[in-house]
Amino acid sequence: MRKYEAMYIIKPSFEEDKYQEIIEKYTALIQNNGGEVTKVDPWGKRRLAYEIDKIREGYYVLVEFNADVELPAELERNFRIADEIMRYMVVRVGE
Repeated sequence: MRKYEAMYIIKPSFEEDKYQEIIEKYTALIQNNGGEVTKVDPWGKRRLAYEIDKIREGYYVLVEFNADVELPAELERNFRIADEIMRYMVVRVGE
């Protein structure tokens, strides 16, 4: 298993409990596909570096996890089709 980090930005128009629900959804996705979540770090609402669809801020979440090589592609596929996710990035950490 390899180490990965996923950073995603949720649209800022939700209530606080909805953010937790979305975070739990993607954490469960990682675990259900054979991954192991080591850290979930919600950064909260922050100003974006540039506007995305006339939105100036987003809710940032950083997730560290261990997984096989197929899982990041599945995670990115789910981020891509989700309406609540504005931007995302999954990178391999370490060697």
